[in-house]
Amino acid sequence: MASRRAQDHVQFVQIDGLVALKIIKHSHEEGAGGTDLVQGVLLGLVVDNRLEITNCFPFPRHNEEDDFDETQYQMEMMRNLRHMNIDHLHVGWYQSTYFGSFINRLLLDSQFNYQHSIEESVVLIYDPLKTTQGFLALKAYRLTPAMMKFYKDGDFTPDAISKHSVSFENMFEEIPVVLKNSHLANALLCELTDSTKKNQTFSFLDLGTSAVLEKNLRQLMECVDDVAMDTNKYLNFQRQNFRQQQAKQQYLLKRQQENQQRTARGEPPLPEEDINKMFKPLQPPPRLDCLLVANQIDQYCNSISEFSSQSIAKLLMAESLQEGATGGASASGGSSS
Repeated sequence: MASRRAQDHVQFVQIDGLVALKIIKHSHEEGAGGTDLVQGVLLGLVVDNRLEITNCFPFPRHNEEDDFDETQYQMEMMRNLRHMNIDHLHVGWYQSTYFGSFINRLLLDSQFNYQHSIEESVVLIYDPLKTTQGFLALKAYRLTPAMMKFYKDGDFTPDAISKHSVSFENMFEEIPVVLKNSHLANALLCELTDSTKKNQTFSFLDLGTSAVLEKNLRQLMECVDDVAMDTNKYLNFQRQNFRQQQAKQQYLLKRQQENQQRTARGEPPLPEEDINKMFKPLQPPPRLDCLLVANQIDQYCNSISEFSSQSIAKLLMAESLQEGATGGASASGGSSS
């Protein structure tokens, strides 16, 4: 395993181009076009202020009924890689996603376990559907120190959230990702670019973006509904807790008045009672799921904003080109007449 280092020491993640191609290939071959999630292990090492990811291997697909031990499989793979003199140090894991919906309890639990044992470990999130739109969607995340302490304590009440100063904005931190190829690979890419440049016909101003934007908005609406339901549950708890506190105060006030009357009559006061047995404290609902949904909403909003800004730029460019073409046609018609 990779040596333990401070989390702030790693400032960016450097991924070999071959590793990115392996992740893309794994997702496209076994991910059913992005609808099924695929996962795998990242291997590499920490050098200076960067985390270098130099190799990876996928988790094989299996059913819940299959007797498959992921830990044993990882150990066997890393042992075989070590025998072949290939980088075998564990530095994290990767997972594909469907339209950016990856913030959930399973990812949080997995990343906590990785990061608890290997401080510099990260999770790479690959979105195959966004990649098909023309740019590589590969991002690296890790849990913040505050979130690590909060999740380790296991207390997800509102008081614990306030104590650790945790919000949806500081649960995960994104680390910049840099792709690196060898000099021979760069030379080959330059040669291929020169040889295929004449035959390339890309639709740079593809305006058919409504389907992607509609899907993102639908997912955002579902998350907003989840937040609204969770908020209603928490408001119901607050109302019940307020009523209980009112009843407790009324009981204490009534008991105090009775003791004053008994003291005035020369009688002994009433015996002490455990008020918590009479008014059992209500357990507040856990707020972790609400934090995760809020973080997912933030991811959707950022994705929609980024996608919309690109679409607006394309529309403005297409409008300018159309106006230029119209103006040129009218000018040529006037000169001919």
